[in-house]
Amino acid sequence: MSSAPEVLQNTAQTYAREAIKFDSQGSRGTAIQMYQKSIEALIKLTKLYPNESHTQLYIKHAKRYQERIDQLQNTSDSPQDKRSDSQSGVVEIVKSTYDDVILQEKPNVSWGEIVGNEDAKKALRESITFPSMRPDLFPLGWPRGILLYGPPGTGKTLLAAAVASDIDGHFMNVDASTIMSKWLGEAEQNVAKLFKSAKHMLDEEGVVSVVIFIDEVDSLFGRGGNSSDTGGESRVRNQFLKEMDSMSDKGKNLALYVIGATNKPWSLDWPFLRRFQKRICVNLPSLDARVEMMEMYTSSLKIDESIRLSDIANSLEGYSGSDIRDICQSVQLQVVSKLFERGSPTEDVQPECITSEHFFEIMEKRKPSVSSEMLHAYSTWSDNYRAL
Repeated sequence: MSSAPEVLQNTAQTYAREAIKFDSQGSRGTAIQMYQKSIEALIKLTKLYPNESHTQLYIKHAKRYQERIDQLQNTSDSPQDKRSDSQSGVVEIVKSTYDDVILQEKPNVSWGEIVGNEDAKKALRESITFPSMRPDLFPLGWPRGILLYGPPGTGKTLLAAAVASDIDGHFMNVDASTIMSKWLGEAEQNVAKLFKSAKHMLDEEGVVSVVIFIDEVDSLFGRGGNSSDTGGESRVRNQFLKEMDSMSDKGKNLALYVIGATNKPWSLDWPFLRRFQKRICVNLPSLDARVEMMEMYTSSLKIDESIRLSDIANSLEGYSGSDIRDICQSVQLQVVSKLFERGSPTEDVQPECITSEHFFEIMEKRKPSVSSEMLHAYSTWSDNYRAL
């Protein structure tokens, strides 16, 4: 049985589809009515379930539908004008649902910018960079699906961007939680369009490879099959399985890759997990990596000559790369704040030098974002499913 939020989601979806259909046909009055009904359902969702994960999306699309209503109400009475304006508006609405979930870019990230995670870098180069350089050396093909898993803030997105940059490829960044918004009514089509667009890019001059990066992939490929799994979600998952299977070597050497990232690998459904032939743990930084991070993040700061970054790095065991950057930022904010608290500083007045005490004071207030229980969970999962 569907839950109350799902009923409202389906209602909003149905009215939105009807609105777009009548809008494209030039039936302005009926289209406005359908848009209004969809907006009412979306607004009701936000009021009854303010903590629902897609609340901001509901608001965003309600505003978009209202903007379309305003356009229809202010359009010319000329039938030709109505038809033309209606078609352009529908294209804008449908296009926006796809653009909301896909960000296309040509990244410029080098391996040297990524500190640590040498095993992950090596696995990515072996799986993507080398086959892209010499596909003739891989008669059995190469992995097309790669899973990066591990604690948050360890650089999974940066690794994916770096390998795309390494092969001079296009980087398609997918908002997984948005694409699974059931009420949009476009999720299944967006999945098909995503892979079609990627393959079409490979036919364009100068494009040699495409990397589809899906962050928080567990929101797409999480364990299904329970009572809350709707038919729409199942269709989206099946569409992804179909598209990922089509990437496998079947007489084609398509330079198309799917890189998924997740902080919760144990929640992935097995049919999807086995399609990620490489499963790479992106772990917390080692001591050497932490020292290098400290040197990098403090390079532009005014630090005391007596400070020993290696001692601080040694005390940062258990902190992620993101945590370490935040600590360095907080230390700088602390010394600058003291400067302002003493009065309005002129340009020739500089903050005091940063000392070890500043770092340890901040570390007392900022604990690691990754617990020992989480690290144990990653270790256990790696023992069973890691595939380098």
